[in-house]
Amino acid sequence: MYPPPPPAPRRDFVSVTLSAGRTYDGSKSWRRRSCWRKWKQLSRLQRNVILFLLTFLMLCGLLCYASVADQWRAGNGRSAEERKRRPVDPPVLPAPRKAEDLPGVLPQDDPWGGKEEYRLLRSSGTPAGAPGPGSAGEQNGPVPCLEELRAGGGGQKPQRHFRRGPPNLQIRAPSKGSEDRRQDDTKWRDEAVGDARREERHTRRTVVSWRGAVIEPQPGTELPTRKAEAPPRPSSQAPRIQNQAASPNERQRAVIDAFRHAWAGYRKFAWGHDELKPVSRSFSEWFGLGLTLIDALDTMWILGLKKEFEEARKWVSKKLRFQKDVDVNLFESTIRILGGLLSAYHLSGDDLFLKKAEDFGNRLMPAFRTPSKIPYSDVNIGTGAAHPPRWTSDSTVAEVTSIQLEFRELSRLTGNKKFQEAAEEVTRRVHSLPGKKDGLVPMFINTHSGLFTHMGVFTLGARADSYYEYLLKQWVQGGKKETQLLEDYLEAIEGIRRHLLRRSEPGKLAFVGELAHGRFSAKMDHLVCFLPGTLALGAHHGLPADHMELARALMDTCYQMNRQMETGLSPEIVHFNLYPQNDRKDVQVKPADRHNLLRPETVESLFYLHRLTGDPKYQDWGWEILQSFNTYTRVPSGGYSSISNVQDPLNPQPRDKMESFFLGETLKYLYLLFSDDPSLLSLDAYVFNTEAHPLPIWAPPGGA
Repeated sequence: MYPPPPPAPRRDFVSVTLSAGRTYDGSKSWRRRSCWRKWKQLSRLQRNVILFLLTFLMLCGLLCYASVADQWRAGNGRSAEERKRRPVDPPVLPAPRKAEDLPGVLPQDDPWGGKEEYRLLRSSGTPAGAPGPGSAGEQNGPVPCLEELRAGGGGQKPQRHFRRGPPNLQIRAPSKGSEDRRQDDTKWRDEAVGDARREERHTRRTVVSWRGAVIEPQPGTELPTRKAEAPPRPSSQAPRIQNQAASPNERQRAVIDAFRHAWAGYRKFAWGHDELKPVSRSFSEWFGLGLTLIDALDTMWILGLKKEFEEARKWVSKKLRFQKDVDVNLFESTIRILGGLLSAYHLSGDDLFLKKAEDFGNRLMPAFRTPSKIPYSDVNIGTGAAHPPRWTSDSTVAEVTSIQLEFRELSRLTGNKKFQEAAEEVTRRVHSLPGKKDGLVPMFINTHSGLFTHMGVFTLGARADSYYEYLLKQWVQGGKKETQLLEDYLEAIEGIRRHLLRRSEPGKLAFVGELAHGRFSAKMDHLVCFLPGTLALGAHHGLPADHMELARALMDTCYQMNRQMETGLSPEIVHFNLYPQNDRKDVQVKPADRHNLLRPETVESLFYLHRLTGDPKYQDWGWEILQSFNTYTRVPSGGYSSISNVQDPLNPQPRDKMESFFLGETLKYLYLLFSDDPSLLSLDAYVFNTEAHPLPIWAPPGGA
C-alpha cells in the first residue's frame, strides 16, 4: 500500500472589488447614485405624480411671495408717500357749525414729539344763547316724510353706518411673581384671586407688551410737518368747553368719584395697556394700544380732571406708536381710536391728536382694498396686510357701515378726500343691495361679492345695530342735506314698527325683537337700548313726533330691564313674555345671558331723553343705575368689574374685566345726564359717534 499523499498547504484569499465613484465612507457621490437608482425604479406614473406636486408647490410659493411683496410695498412705500404728501386743494367740506374763530393754520410742531393712535371722547357745548331742551322738532324745521322724499326724488348720495358688539379677543397679560391679596369687601371674597399676578411694567423705555412679547417701538413713524407746504386746515368751529368742571352738582361729583376710582386702578395696575383686570390687579391686551387710556381722554376733559388728562396726553405723545406688527379690528379701532383722537382734537385744540388721527387713518386704508370695496374686518397697522376673520370671508354690516362719521371728519380736517371716498363708497353699495326687508338689513356682507349673506335674519342687536344709528347721525353731521340717508333711516324705522316691535305681558312693555326667516323671536339685546336715544335725536332734528313717543316707550322698557333684576343692572340679553301668565314677569333671563359688561346703552338713551324732554325722572333712573354699579361692580382696590350674574346680589360673580367703554361712554353719559346745562356738548353743535366721542356738525358753506 501506498501511504496517503500529504495534505496541500491551506491558503486564504480576500476578494476586493473597487468601483469608480464608490468609497468606503458613504460619500455624497454614492448617495446621489443611490437616489438616482431609486428614482429609476419608480414607475412612470409615480414619477409624473411627484413632478406634478413639486411644480404645483413651486407655483404656489411664487404666487404667495408676489402677494406678500405687493402688500408690503402698498403698506409701506405708497402709504409713506401719502403721509408725506400734503393736499394742494383746500378742504372740500364745510366748516363745523357755530364756531369761535381760530387761526387758519394750526401749529404743526408737537411739543413733546412722538406719535399716537387712539381716539378721545368728547367735545364741548353750544355757544351762549343756544336753545335749551324742548319738544321734538321745536327748534328745527319739519323734515319731509318718507313718501315726500321718494316723490321728490331729490338726492344726494347715500351713506350707511353701524355699532359694535363686545370684543372677541382678549390676551392675558404676562405675569411676574405672585402675592397674597387681602379682600377689602366681603362681596368680593369668594371671587378674589388668591395669587394675583401682574407683570412689572417698564417705565423708562418705550416698550409695549403684545401677545406676551415685549416689542421695542420702531422710530420713524412721525408724519412730516412741512409747515410751509401744509394747506390751512378748517378750524374747529364748534364751541369748546374749558378743562374744568363748572360747579358740578352732587350727582356729577359722584360720577367724578367713580371715574377717579376706576382710573386709580387702571393707573396702578394696567397703565398703558388696553384694559384693567381689577380683581387680579393686572391687565389684558386686545390691540396693545392703551385702549382704556385713549377712550377716557375726552371724558377726563369734560369732567375737569386736568391733571389726569395731561398725564394721559403725555403718554400718548411719548409712548403711543402705530408702527407695530399688530392686527386691529377696523370698526373697533375706528370708533375708539380714530374717533377718540378726532374728538380730543376738537375738544382741546391740541394738534398732536390730529396728527395721530391722520397717521392712524392712513394705516387703516388697506382694509378697503377688496374686489367689492366692502372693507375687510381686520388690518395690520404695521405691514398694511388686511384680511377677513379666519373663519369667514364676511364682514358684519354694522362694522362696515359705522365708520363713516370718523372717516368723513378726517377728510374734512386734513383735506385728503380718500378717507371720505372710501367710507362713502361702502354706503353707496350697501344702499343699492337686494335682500333688505322694508329697510331692515341682514347681519353679514361678503367682502368679495359685495352681497348680503345669511339672508332672512334681521335684528337691531349685535352686528346690525349701529347701521341704523349712523344713517341718522351722518345726515345730522352733514347739515341735513343728504336726503338718501334720511330716506333709508325713515324706511328702517317703519320696518322696525312693522316687523320687530311687540308688547310684552302682563306689563305691556314695548320692545324690539328679532326676525329669523319669517319667525319672530322675543329676544332683545341690551345693545338695542341705543334706539330710544337715536329716535329722540331724530325727533329733535325735525323727524315725525311719533318717533319721540316710541323713544319714550322703549326707554321705559330699557329701565325695566335694569329694575327687574335683583342687582338693578340689566343682563346682556333678555327675552320678553308674550302670553298672559300670572306667575311670570315681563322680562325673562336665561342663565347664559345674565352677565353685565358695564355697557352704556341705557344711560346713553337716558341722556338723550332728559336733554330733549327735560323730564327729571330720567336723571333719577340714571342715579339708580350708578348706585347699582357702585354696590355690585366696584372693586375696593381700584376699578369696576363686569359681573356674571345680575340676579344674585349676594354673589354677582365678578368677571375681572373693566371694559374701556365704561370710562369712555358709561360714566361720560352719566355725567352729561346729571347736567342741567343744555349747552354742555349741545346736540345742535355735536353728534356723538357710537363710542360717545362728539364730533362737530358741519355748518353750511358761508354759514356762521
